[in-house]
Amino acid sequence: VPVNRETFITVDAAEAGEGKVTCRIRSPNGTDIDIDIIDKGDGTFTIAFTPQFAGDYTIEIKFGGNLVPNGDYTIQAVPEDEYEEYLQQQAVGEDLISPDSVDNLRSAAPGSGLFKPVDFRFQVGPIFNFVSAAVVMPSGKTAYPKIEDNQDGTVTVKYQPTETGLHELHVKYNNEGIDGSPFLFHVDAVNSGYVTAYGPGLSHGVVHEPAVFTINTKEAGAGGLSLAVEGPSKTEIKCVDNQDGTCTVSYMPTVPGEYLITVKFADQNIMGSPFTAKITPGEPKKRAQLSVGSSSEVSLKVTETDISDLTASIRSPSGREEPCLLKRLANGHLGITFTPRETGEHLVNVFRNGKHIANSPFKIMVGESELGNASKVKVSGKGLTEGMANEVNEFVVDTRDAGYGGMSLSIEGPSKADIECHDNEDGTCRVTYRPTEPGTYIINIKFADQHVPGSPYSVKIGGEPSAKITERITRHKAAADVTHVGSECELSLKIPGTSPFDMTASVKSPSGLTELCDIVSLDDNHYSIKFVPKEMGIHTVSVKHKDMHIPGSPFQLTVGPIAGGGSHKVHAAGPGLERGEVQQPNDFNIYTREAGAGGLSIAVEGPSKAEIDFQDRKDGSCGVTYTVSEPGEYYVSIKFNDEHIPDSPFRVPISPSIGDARKISVSALQDKGLAVNKPAAFVVNFNGAKGKLTAMVISPSGTQEEALVQEVDDGQYAVRFIPRENGLHYVHVLFDNYHIPESPFRIMVGKVDAADAGKVTAYGDGLHTGKTGQVSKFIVNTVNAGAGALAVTVEGPSKVKLECKEVDEGYEFTYCPKAPGDYLISIR
Repeated sequence: VPVNRETFITVDAAEAGEGKVTCRIRSPNGTDIDIDIIDKGDGTFTIAFTPQFAGDYTIEIKFGGNLVPNGDYTIQAVPEDEYEEYLQQQAVGEDLISPDSVDNLRSAAPGSGLFKPVDFRFQVGPIFNFVSAAVVMPSGKTAYPKIEDNQDGTVTVKYQPTETGLHELHVKYNNEGIDGSPFLFHVDAVNSGYVTAYGPGLSHGVVHEPAVFTINTKEAGAGGLSLAVEGPSKTEIKCVDNQDGTCTVSYMPTVPGEYLITVKFADQNIMGSPFTAKITPGEPKKRAQLSVGSSSEVSLKVTETDISDLTASIRSPSGREEPCLLKRLANGHLGITFTPRETGEHLVNVFRNGKHIANSPFKIMVGESELGNASKVKVSGKGLTEGMANEVNEFVVDTRDAGYGGMSLSIEGPSKADIECHDNEDGTCRVTYRPTEPGTYIINIKFADQHVPGSPYSVKIGGEPSAKITERITRHKAAADVTHVGSECELSLKIPGTSPFDMTASVKSPSGLTELCDIVSLDDNHYSIKFVPKEMGIHTVSVKHKDMHIPGSPFQLTVGPIAGGGSHKVHAAGPGLERGEVQQPNDFNIYTREAGAGGLSIAVEGPSKAEIDFQDRKDGSCGVTYTVSEPGEYYVSIKFNDEHIPDSPFRVPISPSIGDARKISVSALQDKGLAVNKPAAFVVNFNGAKGKLTAMVISPSGTQEEALVQEVDDGQYAVRFIPRENGLHYVHVLFDNYHIPESPFRIMVGKVDAADAGKVTAYGDGLHTGKTGQVSKFIVNTVNAGAGALAVTVEGPSKVKLECKEVDEGYEFTYCPKAPGDYLISIR
C-alpha cells in the first residue's frame, strides 16, 4: 500500500451472526495507529486507515472478540513511486499467474521459459514485523517477495522470478540491512536447454550450517559437470544425484566471508557462474546460555563396581552418536541417563580404557511417548516481558506434561546476563537472570531442540546504565635494537598457569629451517626465549606449553632492519584479556617489537577503577597487570600511535571472588592424543567444596557443546564429552558459574601437530605492493600445518573481492584494489 494515502479493508460478516468488528493496526515502530470502522448496514464493514511511514504494518481483525479467518497478517507501506511500480507488476502478472500455482509463470523476456520459485532463509531478530525485503531485477524494476515467519528466529523469503539475469535481494530488519545484504542471485529458465543452478547456497548462508543448491542438467546433452567452492575456509562439497536430471549440492563453510562457487559443464561456466555467496556469522555475541533437561534412565543389567574410568556413548537409529551419563543404580546395576530424540533401536557403547566392557554394546528401544514435546511446555513470569538491570529477574518453566527432553536457555542483549536454573523438584524450574545494562534482550527457550510456545521472547530491561570508570596509561615505546646474524635474540613472556618442564620453543628461519630455542625460567611464570639467528629476514618463533601454542604464538621476529611498522603489527594476548577476578592480578603480554617506535596507550574501562602496572622488558615486549575491585564487564583498549591494535578493544568479564572454586582440582585429564568421535572423560575433585559443577567444550570451529557432568563418588565427578573435530579444544569447567583454577583446559584432538599456525607461510607480491585496477596475488602455504580452518581478510580504502583457489602449495589468493592506500591483510 502507498504511504500517506487512505487505505480501505472490507470485512464481510453477513453470515457470521450478530457481533462487532474490531481491528488493531500496529505501525513499524510498534505503536497502534488511528483507524475508522464503518458499518455498512448490510453485514459488511469497512476499515479505513492511513499509513504515515514506510515499513510493515501488522493487522489483526476480530469479530465478536474472535480472530476472523486470515485476519492476522502484515502489509508493507512503500513510497508512491514504488507503489506505482508494484501496480505495474501486478497488472502484468494478472494474466500470467494462475490461482493454484506460480509454476505457470513465464517470462516475456528473451530466453523465456519456466522459472523456478526461489526461497531464501535468513536469521533475523525476534520481531517479525521489523523484517522487509525487496528484489531489484536486471531491468531495474523492484519486486516485493513474500516473507514467512518460521517461528524460530528465522524468516523465509519467497520470490517468483519473471526475468532472467542477475538479481539483488535486499533484506532489512528494523530498517537496517541484515548481515550480508544485498544478496546476489542468478535466474535462468529451467527449460532453456542449458545447465542451470538455483538455490540459497549460491547467494548466502551461515557458518557451520550446510549451504544447499540444485543443478539442473535436463536436456543439456552430454558433458562433464565440475564444481568448486573457494573462500575464506576450505569446504567439503557433497553432491547427490536425484536420478531425475538434477543433483543437490551442499557445502559447509566454517568462516564468514564471500565464497566463489564455480559450476562448469563441458569445461564452460554455466549461466551466472561463478556465483558469489555471502556467508555470515551465526549467533551474536554477548550471549549467556544454559542447558538443563529431563532424561530417561535405563538399566543395562550389568554390575560394575568402579565406574569412574568408564565412558559411554549412545548411537541413535539415524547414526548420530553422543555421550550419555553413567551412574550406579540402587540395585547395583550400571545405568545410563540420556535424552531420547528419536524412536527406534539405540545402541549404547560402554568403554573402559578404550575397550568395550562385557555385553557392550547394549540395545535400547525408545517409543513415541518418551520423546519430548516442546508445544506442551508452559512458561510464565514477569521476567519474560520486562525487568531491571542489576537486579534478579525471573520466570518459571513447566515441563511436567512435555515428556523427556533437554531444555536450553539463552539470553542475548546489550550485556551478558548470567542465567541460573533452580529445580523446584516438581517438574518445574525457576529461571533467574541478572543483566548489567538496560535495553532489549532476547530470551530463547527450547525443549527437545524446539522452541517452546512464545519463544523467542523480547524483554525490555529498564534501569540505569552501569557507571563506567576509565583508567588509562600511556608509554612511549622506542624502536627495538636492530638484531644481526650471529647476535642473540631474546623474547620475554609472562605465561600464568604454566610449568617450566612443559615449555618448548622453536624458531623457523626465512629459508624454512627450524631449530629449538633456549628457554630460561625466571620468576613467577616469567620466561626468556633465546636463539641466535643464522640469516637475515623474518623469523617465526613458536612458544608452546604441553605441545600447544600459548596465546599469541607464533611470534614474528625480524633479523635486520624492520620495515612496515604500525598498529597492525602489535599483538596482545594473555588470560587478562579473556577473563579475570576482583582483587586478583590479571595479566597479559603486548608484543610491539615489529611495530617500530610509537606511543602505546592502555585503557581499562568498567564498573571500578583499575590499578594498572606496566613492565617494559626492553626487548620489544611488555607485561601488563591490572586489578579491579568490582565485578562486571570491562573493556581493555590497546592503541599504538592512537590506532587500535588487532582485536582491540577486548571485552573481559570480571567475576567476584571465586571462593570455593579454588579448592577444585582435576585428575585423569588427557590433554592430547584424543580421537575424533571417541568418548573422552576426566575427573573433578571437590576437595570439600560445596556447589554446582558445569562444563562446556568449545571446538576449533567455535562450536559450543555442553559436556556431561556425573557424580561418581562423594565429592568426585566425571566430565564426559565426544570431540567432533581435529584440533585444539577448550574445556571450560565452572563451579557455581566461576572458572576453576586453570580453566579453560586446552585439549588437542588428533595429531599434536594438527592445525599448527606456526607452520603456515605466506608469500607473494600481493602481500607487499600492488596497483589499483590490477590483480594482486599471494600464496598461503598450509602443506605442513595439519588440518584446520584458514581465514584471510583484506581491509583497506576500497572493498575488494577476495578470490581463492587450491594449488599444490596450499591456496592462491587474488584481489583487485580499486583505490590507492594501505591495505591490511590478515591470515589466521
